[in-house]
Amino acid sequence: MNRFERSSGEAIVQYLDSDLRIVKPGAFVLCAVTGKQIPLDELKYWSVARQEAYSSPEAVMIRLTQIEPSR
Repeated sequence: MNRFERSSGEAIVQYLDSDLRIVKPGAFVLCAVTGKQIPLDELKYWSVARQEAYSSPEAVMIRLTQIEPSR
């Protein structure tokens, strides 16, 4: 994708250890906790294991402190 070309809508992203891979271009991803739109160029927090994006450190802490269902 041309760096000057703007895609709109939600992107589909594969979250990697220190990087991410754009599967489907878009302008933003949604925070898994708040549902807030996060512009891709502002995305800083995500979980590789859960394949989720987070809008802030507070959102990460909320997700990490949620009780996981028994398996």
